[in-house]
Amino acid sequence: MSAPVRERQVQPRAELGYLSGIRTIFKLEILQRVRSRGWYMFLAMWFTVIALVVGLTALNVGAQGRGTGQLMFELVVAFVLFFGLLIAPALSSNSITGDRANGTLAILQNTLITPGQLLLGKWLAAWVTSLGFLIVTIPLLLWAMTYGDIYFPAVPGLLGMLVLELAIVCGIGVGVSALANRTLFAVLISYLLVAMLGLGTLIAFGLSMELVRVDVKASNQEWSEENMNGDDAIWDPNDYTCGTTLYTQPAYATDRNTWLLAANPFVVVADAAPRPVLKPGQDADLIGPMGGISEMVRSSQAGIANTIPCLNGIKNLDTLPEKSSPLWPLGIGLQGLLAAGLLVAGRAKLRTPAGRLATGTRIA
Repeated sequence: MSAPVRERQVQPRAELGYLSGIRTIFKLEILQRVRSRGWYMFLAMWFTVIALVVGLTALNVGAQGRGTGQLMFELVVAFVLFFGLLIAPALSSNSITGDRANGTLAILQNTLITPGQLLLGKWLAAWVTSLGFLIVTIPLLLWAMTYGDIYFPAVPGLLGMLVLELAIVCGIGVGVSALANRTLFAVLISYLLVAMLGLGTLIAFGLSMELVRVDVKASNQEWSEENMNGDDAIWDPNDYTCGTTLYTQPAYATDRNTWLLAANPFVVVADAAPRPVLKPGQDADLIGPMGGISEMVRSSQAGIANTIPCLNGIKNLDTLPEKSSPLWPLGIGLQGLLAAGLLVAGRAKLRTPAGRLATGTRIA
């Protein structure tokens, strides 16, 4: 009598949900970072320095009247953005190259984790870590709000764009880390790209000034006797007339090259926040550092009409384009394309089997 034939049991193929894979990589990265005592010491030093700067600012500006809270608030935002641009590339650019150097990248690639999950998990971990610079400054932001002179409609725009800028910078770092074979090379390239967005846009704007130089017709300003003889309290900068004699003078049509500043992180954050509409003659006491950047960009967008009060012998009043097109959507678009392009290219680099590898690349 023949033995009964056993049915072969087919084991189901193990699968890992896409979000579960991202969460796994995110958890591993976060645990590695939060276990380091040096990270907490660094955050404590960061808070001490910012608190000292903000406290001295409040001490020196508080006696001058309104605007102290707005100045303190925007100063904290500017410092977080500045140091975020310095630290975020270092936090993110060694995420993949560090695993490659330690021989653990091949182990991750041999699991059910896909290259996309690996990149997104490490990007989210670097982003959340960089947000620590903003989180520890929350007490300082609340302190600034106690002065009661903050323009609150601008708060969501400033903080929201700050968080988004840190995410983009971390995306650039993670993308470069996936493409590079050496940690030092990845860090250097990440810093160069961030510098290109920050200092590079300013340099490009400055070097392009000669390209927008034009000759225009203008006339002299003629002030009334009451305005000339009055004291500073009743001085009216708009109380003038234009002379009839026209002369030629050079000017710069900055409305043609201001778009070069669109990708600058400080311009993006400052330009995205709404600003209070000031009445003629009203002091701009609700404008802090980021507000100053926004005003300078708007003034540059106005071009010649905002720099020559008697252009073609015609008096110009309130030429600042309050309703001009904002620059931050273009800036976010350019930065997003850069970060997305690096992440897509990095995902292709992490696919296995890799085929050809660079000489000296460590597998495991």
